Amino acid sequence: MTSHEEQQNAADFYDFESALSEEERKILARTRQFMRDEVRPLVAEHWAGGTFPMELIARFRESGLVGLPYEGYGEPGPAASHLLTGMMAMEMSRVDASVATFFGVHNGLAMYSVQAGGDEEQRERWLPGMARMETVGAFALTEPLDGSDIAAGMRTTARRAGDTWVIDGAKRWIGNATFADHVVVWARDVQDDQVKGFVVGRGTPGFTAEPIAHKTSLRIVQNADVTLTGVRVPESDRLQRVSSFRDVAEILRATRSGVAWQALGVMVGAYELALRYAGERQQFGRPLAGFQLVQDLLVKSLGNITSSWGMLLQLARMQDAGVFRDEHSSLAKAHVTARMREVVAWAREIFGGNGIVLDHDVARFFADAEAIYSFEGTREMNTLIVGKAITGESAFV
Repeated sequence: MTSHEEQQNAADFYDFESALSEEERKILARTRQFMRDEVRPLVAEHWAGGTFPMELIARFRESGLVGLPYEGYGEPGPAASHLLTGMMAMEMSRVDASVATFFGVHNGLAMYSVQAGGDEEQRERWLPGMARMETVGAFALTEPLDGSDIAAGMRTTARRAGDTWVIDGAKRWIGNATFADHVVVWARDVQDDQVKGFVVGRGTPGFTAEPIAHKTSLRIVQNADVTLTGVRVPESDRLQRVSSFRDVAEILRATRSGVAWQALGVMVGAYELALRYAGERQQFGRPLAGFQLVQDLLVKSLGNITSSWGMLLQLARMQDAGVFRDEHSSLAKAHVTARMREVVAWAREIFGGNGIVLDHDVARFFADAEAIYSFEGTREMNTLIVGKAITGESAFV
């Protein structure tokens, strides 16, 4: 391997990138260059320190990569296809899954909540600034005592008092929350027992976000414990097109596939590192790449990448055609993240002892894979969603 592009071709063994249009390939190339030039030099130090490189926000603002899925709010032109945005998520995670998660929370979960759940006035009020990353978004759903069962067990409450809502409760694992300008908070309306969505601005009295310390995965992401104590939000900041958890589920259905693309990117990044290392590292007078057992690990990794990429390409086409369902994104998330776990372990194995040293990068991919495996629906929960779809029987507890 002599160049970045050759490494890309090595991972894209079946040339899935050719499914993009010429203009889409240019955007993907711009994403690749941005991650290589602006992000890669920063990640090892910030991952080790558990800090977020705040200077990246301004660089993203100038990149033209934010807001592309939202026609009329991002760059001029039609909304980006799901295939392009998926491959962009892959490219970002190929360099660093934490920065990809920061981008996905803002550009996906937060912005899509406003796009899908807000009325026209709210979209016009919030999305232009978010599409330029002049303001940063976060998405607050998971709670300290409720993750997979959040639909039935949400403890955060909202009580209406005239033209104001009063929100009380707590959220956990909320990415970007320590510095976000807009936090989409989901709470149960005490009057009708239905989930509503609220956009809470930075500095709102009663809202606090404390960073979660001692993480061993996605250390750059600023996950927070959020506390809401008598937080007052005007009715105009309640997402007007959200009336129940069903609406929240629609948002998660649309964004879950993005996590599967992230998992693919982690696989690609780890595989490329292992492939390059195997060609450079000498043992017994020859490169590691010349040993059968090493080639076996590399080929199994490439097989996982290729099969996962093919699944995600077809899923993106179904999304663009408007014919995908919950079980389609759930199968992709469950399957691809499981394959990712295998690949990062094989890649680390090829590095031997060097695989646990951050300087070689593969340790970061190995650790970050664990968070991606769990968030946006665990493998078990996504398995049960697919199981219900194919058998007609619900096995949820």
